[in-house]
Amino acid sequence: MTNSTHEQANAAVPERAGRKEWTALAVLMLPLLLVSMDVSVLYFAVPAISADLEPSGTQQLWIFDIYAFVLAGLLMTMGSLGDRVGRRRLLMFGAAAFGAASLTAAYAGSAELLIAARAVLGIGGATLMPSTMALVRTMFRDAGQRAKAIGIWSGVMVAGIALGSVMSGILVEHFWWGSVFLVNLPAMVLLLVLAPVLIPEFKDPRPGRFDLLSVPLSMAAVLPVVYGLKESAAEGLEPEYVASLAVGLVFAALFVHRQRTTASPLISPALFRGRGFAPAVLLNLVSALAMMGSAYFTTQYLQSVLGKSAMEAALWALLPSVLIGFAAPVATALVQRGMNRAHVVSSGFAVSACGFGLLTLTGTDSMWTVLAAAGLLACGAVVIGSQLTDLALGSAPAEKAGSASSLLETGQEFGGALGMALLGSIGNAVYRSEIPDAAPAGAHETLGGALAVAQHLPDRAASTLTDAAREAFTSGMHVTALTGAAVLLVAAAVAAVTLRQIKPVEATESEPEKVLV
Repeated sequence: MTNSTHEQANAAVPERAGRKEWTALAVLMLPLLLVSMDVSVLYFAVPAISADLEPSGTQQLWIFDIYAFVLAGLLMTMGSLGDRVGRRRLLMFGAAAFGAASLTAAYAGSAELLIAARAVLGIGGATLMPSTMALVRTMFRDAGQRAKAIGIWSGVMVAGIALGSVMSGILVEHFWWGSVFLVNLPAMVLLLVLAPVLIPEFKDPRPGRFDLLSVPLSMAAVLPVVYGLKESAAEGLEPEYVASLAVGLVFAALFVHRQRTTASPLISPALFRGRGFAPAVLLNLVSALAMMGSAYFTTQYLQSVLGKSAMEAALWALLPSVLIGFAAPVATALVQRGMNRAHVVSSGFAVSACGFGLLTLTGTDSMWTVLAAAGLLACGAVVIGSQLTDLALGSAPAEKAGSASSLLETGQEFGGALGMALLGSIGNAVYRSEIPDAAPAGAHETLGGALAVAQHLPDRAASTLTDAAREAFTSGMHVTALTGAAVLLVAAAVAAVTLRQIKPVEATESEPEKVLV
């Protein structure tokens, strides 16, 4: 073989990541863990915040929800911006904003200031999440190593959501509510110090101009839909929430039209021409729907049916997370040993469907069955998420990895909100049909409402109402679980068909464009 042939062969094989890249991955997992924890970190802090800042009912809702709304609304914008200005640069900007907002939130003296700080936390989170995933895509050019790194990324994100509520409970119990925000600071400082040393800069060398009009259009599409879905899950399908959904869908159509017609779109339609990208986004959305929809019921079951305190429920809910650490590595190993990715993803959906199947077997005293079901659902979700993320990022051009990751994450936000709205509505409808007509006013809408009413009744009447409400809730969970299992089995079949002919990205992909700073 001639020297030129050797050189061509070596150029075709991407450089394998070494110790520096794996160390950089560990650093990147810190902000990812904290961003995902912040989704649930206020679960136990809200009562203490309410006692200290005395927010109105509306302000309390915004303190809790503004983070997720801003995060969802800006993901696509920040993913595309990172591709243009540099992912490391945007990551560091996000870390600085996240740290400053955490400090402000910790010492906020009013509800208004806390809401503003939580909004800035959402902005920081929207920069950090797609940046971390895109950097994983470009640091790990070898397909096998990238699959392992993405598996770690997926596991950390799911674990962070589970850890957030427990962390807040421990901190609030031993310190004050502001401590739930201060824990962010050391990690963000560490990221700002180590990122320039360990993480190279990557950006699109030919990004085109930034389409400013697409930014408000994307937010106007995402925010009303997420708001409408979340509020419908909590309050029912009220006219204002239907109107919010309709407005969001209209702007979504305008956003899609803008991306297809403008010369420099925020989200390139070319992404969807990559084999596997569109099915990966859609199937990932369905997985998030199932995961968040099931969590809506299992968390209530632990607290309101079994009577656990919020802290006890959060600690028990951590137990299924132990299985998450094994799910992604096993799925990655199966694919790398030659198992078709379509079969692995389909198996993930089947495992999650089995989790829903277990929920149909629960009574009003079935904690271990519920925890086992939650474990199966979480394992399936991590298998699905890790494989679909690797598929989507592998099929996207390296210079568009930020945009690709932001679409995946936006789809997850939609899926989570849709899961709570769809499955929550089904469960609530069954609850209302099962609760006795003779039950006192205020007990017919939710289990929480029934338990609150029962506190003001004589012992015998309270016990009768509590038992009836818990039975009705469990019946609603059974019907919801059957629905969720059916959706997941359909998704398993769709994955088997749509992903069957898609070959894994080989280790011979060309080296992405990068800018070393």
